[in-house]
Amino acid sequence: MSRTFTMGDLKHRLQERQHKMTPQRQTVLQVFLDHPGKHLSAEDVHGMLRDSHSEIGLATVYRSLELLSELGILQKMEFGDGCSRYEVNTTNPSEHHHHHLICTKCGRVTEFEDDLLDDLEEDIRRKIGFKVENHQVKFYGICKECQQSVEG
Repeated sequence: MSRTFTMGDLKHRLQERQHKMTPQRQTVLQVFLDHPGKHLSAEDVHGMLRDSHSEIGLATVYRSLELLSELGILQKMEFGDGCSRYEVNTTNPSEHHHHHLICTKCGRVTEFEDDLLDDLEEDIRRKIGFKVENHQVKFYGICKECQQSVEG
């Protein structure tokens, strides 16, 4: 199950991987802590930092996001629109990530916590001998709000 992290938790995770919590990394991570459950692109993060009068450049944001995702602190996701988005990786490594529901009209991304593929993974292990360690599922469709706006 997912949990909430503090800046201290994230600093510890960086130090475990022999990296320092630089002021820039801390500022970037704070954006994610301030917007839990959001799937933010580098441009989103940079815009939020710029709005709060931060001097961190877009290139620094990109480097920070890439490093933090390589270290498993952030989870990098692709939703089929050519833009990488990130969120704090709150899952236990021995458990699966949540799934994403992506609206093809408004682009809203909703998280879905139920893991529907446990039986399929067991079937794959039994029949093929392949042990699935993790998976990502993305469902594309039209969210309730967009459906209502078309009907209304």
